[in-house]
Amino acid sequence: MSNTRMPVGIVGFGVRALLADELATRADVEIRVICDPSARARERAGEQFPEALVTADLDELLSAGAEAVFVLSPDDTHVAVVERCLDAGVAVFCEKPIATSVEGADRMLERARATGTRLYLGHNMRHMPVVRLMRDIIQSGRIGEVRAIWCRHFVGNGGDYYFKDWHAERSHVNSLLLQKGAHDIDVIHWLAGGYTQRVSGMGALTVYGDVGQQGARAGHLMTDWISVDNWPPSVQTGINPRADVEDLSMITMRLDNGVFASYQQCHYTPDYWRNYTVIGTEGRLENVGDGPDGVVNVWTQRHSGYSAPDEVIPIPEASGSHGGADPLLLEEFLRFVREGGATETSPIAARQAVAVGALAAESLRGDQGARTVPALAPELVRYFDDGQPGSRDATPMTGVAAER
Repeated sequence: MSNTRMPVGIVGFGVRALLADELATRADVEIRVICDPSARARERAGEQFPEALVTADLDELLSAGAEAVFVLSPDDTHVAVVERCLDAGVAVFCEKPIATSVEGADRMLERARATGTRLYLGHNMRHMPVVRLMRDIIQSGRIGEVRAIWCRHFVGNGGDYYFKDWHAERSHVNSLLLQKGAHDIDVIHWLAGGYTQRVSGMGALTVYGDVGQQGARAGHLMTDWISVDNWPPSVQTGINPRADVEDLSMITMRLDNGVFASYQQCHYTPDYWRNYTVIGTEGRLENVGDGPDGVVNVWTQRHSGYSAPDEVIPIPEASGSHGGADPLLLEEFLRFVREGGATETSPIAARQAVAVGALAAESLRGDQGARTVPALAPELVRYFDDGQPGSRDATPMTGVAAER
């Protein structure tokens, strides 16, 4: 590989720009251009990356010579921004969720195949040590064939993270089952080795709908208001007055390989972590904690009542944001831009996670009945499952692609 740094662009410099911090540590990457419509975000971008071009114009970004673009903008902008980048022949890293609707996700997949431009989805949990450890245990056969997966998501910072800005509005995210839940739905699918066919949901806005909590946050970013002193949830202030997403959601799923699964999400718990239970035909596993101070417990013998696990496996340590997942995610994406080939993350899996979240939201806001996930065209599935064969490199302008 050439020593020349790969020029990249970033669309969206809000709270998700945490990924830019990881990019800045890499000697093989040049953050060349940053695009955001917010004057406050552009100011921050200019301070953090004074050598980068900072603009509010996507056309200016696309003409700046970036070989790859990181789309970190609000969820409802993903499809339009990504399509523009794909049409320009610039490889795309799209933050999850891929879209806020099944139709939008399908449109993006079709555009990526039609243009032949490389598309990558930022489902970083596939690189998290706790998830990889659980998957390794499952694939080792120690708990037999997976038959059920339960996930409880305790979103302790939910009020600060998701209910004071655009995240709280259906018009921007559809549901937090997509914005937040797409991670876990994707992990459930990955651990189970299948995709959801039928899904139903229940939930409501149960805490953060109090008028007394509401207040405008115009011109502010999450870093301006987040504090551990914002407790208990009932005393939170500055809640988006247009908040209409659920803060408590529960969904059930039936997968195409016979696995049954459930996912619960609560945005006002005192603790903040995910708990997975995976039950197989010969045992079960469960994580306690999801970082390096946690463990995965495994039961493979019959016991009377509660028993200590038969095996306790510490979750490995890893450096970097999101439990060490982000550096691995970036490494895989940059390799994919340069060389193509298969990746751990999957645009098809990203679409299937969004389909589950969107249909579950429809269910819980309607009759709470089961919905069927629409199938994708087999040739589209093959294209992405095969690693986007024949996809072309990022537009060669300068840097790595130009010297290949």
